[in-house]
Amino acid sequence: MKLYKIMVIEDDPIIQEELKTLLNGNGYTTIGVKNFSTVIEQIKDEKPHLILLDIKLPRESGFALCSKIRTFSEVPIIFVTSCNTDMDELSSIMLGGDAFITKPYNTAILLAKIVSLLKKAYPIQQREQIVCGDAVLYLESSKLEYKGKSVELTKNELKILYYLFKNGGKICSRADIVEYLWDNQLYVDDNALSVNINRIREKLAGIRLTDFIKTKHRQGYMI
Repeated sequence: MKLYKIMVIEDDPIIQEELKTLLNGNGYTTIGVKNFSTVIEQIKDEKPHLILLDIKLPRESGFALCSKIRTFSEVPIIFVTSCNTDMDELSSIMLGGDAFITKPYNTAILLAKIVSLLKKAYPIQQREQIVCGDAVLYLESSKLEYKGKSVELTKNELKILYYLFKNGGKICSRADIVEYLWDNQLYVDDNALSVNINRIREKLAGIRLTDFIKTKHRQGYMI
């Protein structure tokens, strides 16, 4: 599962944290730029799926950065800025920006733009699925299907099952699973992991998929 990673290039720390919180809460992983002297290098290293870009920045303007990004990447770029003239919007389009949203931004509109651009830029990813025996994990719709029956999964449940599917046949330690979830901005501790595993098992039992997640005593879980 290729989780969508969004880079936030915004020098106001409060706004940057607001954006990251909004995006994390809607299932994205985020990177907030802190060092504005190495933005291009960070983009090349992190390879985000989408960029939120302010215009007024400490080192180079968002316009200058957009021009540089377009020399090596077609990553979707949304300008999120307090600059609200027609010339600002026109410049963003001419330099390769994909959308232009002014502050204070409407969160629903911003999220809708992000979804639209991601679907357009990564159409194959929308259909991605992982198979383990007769069980199929659908990544876009957050569902698990088994012999014609399906069950809806929460964000945590989907990511836990994804990790187990990708490591099918191997024992995944509890520590490794928790670390994976933390890296993806899901702050799940050991107790919460147990609760999520139990909920997943209950849901799978509802579609007659029993004994799918096996507990290995003092080692972890495996499928």
